[in-house]
Amino acid sequence: MSIYTVHEPPLKADESAPDPDRFVFVRDGFSFWAFLLAPLWMLRHRLWLVFVGYVIVAVALQVGLRLIGASSGVIITVSLLLALLVGFEAATLRRFTLARRRWKNVGIVVGDDLESAERRFFDAWIDKPWSDSSAAGGRSRASFATGMARQPQGSSEVLGLFPQPGAPR
Repeated sequence: MSIYTVHEPPLKADESAPDPDRFVFVRDGFSFWAFLLAPLWMLRHRLWLVFVGYVIVAVALQVGLRLIGASSGVIITVSLLLALLVGFEAATLRRFTLARRRWKNVGIVVGDDLESAERRFFDAWIDKPWSDSSAAGGRSRASFATGMARQPQGSSEVLGLFPQPGAPR
């Protein structure tokens, strides 16, 4: 099973509620294509700032290793390690870019594949009550919050290994 983070785009000028077709699901974990073809993967996902940073780091490493007289085996190993790092951090790089573009992380969902994760998320999303809150600009918009376990009202139980005050030992 894969874990996906769900990101909601910022509202357009004529929207009052988020458009489910524009939601993005980012799979957590290693990305083979980001490892194998890092620059092309970055361009495909429109990670412009990440791409520029990657090019700067890759060129600096290549030039630095050549200046200190490193062997070709060391240069290849360092390049593979950089590609491995990009493969492991691909989801984080996408989430960083989405957050920079003011997309909201609205939930985490688990599914066998992207389609089942989308189905599971939107089934829960439809069943959740919408709460209107005034957003910037004075208009109200619907927001979705993932469910959290709540403690019953009036319950003063202490969680963890700590006993309640005054309880027998």
